[in-house]
Amino acid sequence: MWSQGKSSMHQVKFDEATTQLSSLIDAAVRGEVVLITTDDQQIVQLVPVKHAKHWRRFGSAKGLIFGEYMA
Repeated sequence: MWSQGKSSMHQVKFDEATTQLSSLIDAAVRGEVVLITTDDQQIVQLVPVKHAKHWRRFGSAKGLIFGEYMA
């Protein structure tokens, strides 16, 4: 079951997590800690995926910068 209080940590038993997966994922995406347990042992922590920054490709702005002035 969900933890109560001001903490943003949720500890859920595995069998409950299977029925609440959608809301647990939403909580993790919001930055809340979600722990799934079995036999009072923490087995899984849900965390959102950090997206890698897209590196700029050399020359990708060709013609956009100083384009009018180079004519």
